[in-house]
Amino acid sequence: MTTVLRTKWFMPAFAVALGVVFLVAFWVGGDVGAGLWSLAVMSVFAAAILALGRFDLVRGLRGDGRDEYWERLDIHATALAGIVVITVIIVMCAWEWAHGRTGSPYTQLGAIGGVSYVLAVIGLRLRS
Repeated sequence: MTTVLRTKWFMPAFAVALGVVFLVAFWVGGDVGAGLWSLAVMSVFAAAILALGRFDLVRGLRGDGRDEYWERLDIHATALAGIVVITVIIVMCAWEWAHGRTGSPYTQLGAIGGVSYVLAVIGLRLRS
């Protein structure tokens, strides 16, 4: 498995960039206040992960302290998060259907998840 090396600045910069995206989205939607709040929250998060970078856990989450151990933790955590999200999507589809609705947007999210999983399995199988 290839380890991606990142600097300690990647995650904070990404967080602030997301904050800017949220600001623009809220601004376009007519709620500049919520956009500024989102940018502030993401900027505080960025500052916190920079300030707490002396801790191994923060460096592992941030990406600049990654090794094979952290790569394995990341894969397992990603799989668990995926299972949780898929379970919630299935439950919400059933909830919507039980109330006489179409299941939207959960059906679309479920389809995207299912198709991306199948394509990922095929792609990974062809690579190995």
